[in-house]
Amino acid sequence: MQILVNSDNHIESSIRLEEWVRTTIESTLERYEEDLTRIEVFLKDENGDKPGPHDLSCRLEARPKGHQPISVLHKADTLEQAIDGAATKLDNALEHLFGRLQGKPRAEKRTPNNQVDEAGLEEEFLENEQAALNS
Repeated sequence: MQILVNSDNHIESSIRLEEWVRTTIESTLERYEEDLTRIEVFLKDENGDKPGPHDLSCRLEARPKGHQPISVLHKADTLEQAIDGAATKLDNALEHLFGRLQGKPRAEKRTPNNQVDEAGLEEEFLENEQAALNS
């Protein structure tokens, strides 16, 4: 997963800032690493040199493999809050996308020694099939 960091003229970009942004994004979205090709980060100071509440923003644009890009925006008083908020929003959006596509995984029945209970799964399948025939 490639992470590209962009900032406007009012935010002083540095290697340290870019590394911190990459680390934050990677740690928040690590479970989607195989599903994403690229994430673009856009840092912006909405008011320029003028101070004000919620004037720092972070927009994240993720590119899931085989899907349209997903974009989220979070505004906050500090750059750290804006980045953390955007990463959380993107995590939720990706969870929604991939959860909707894959559905919820079916829980496997397990024996006391943590082995998959094949007989129990077959029995459950046959019960469901019989119930479907009876209805």
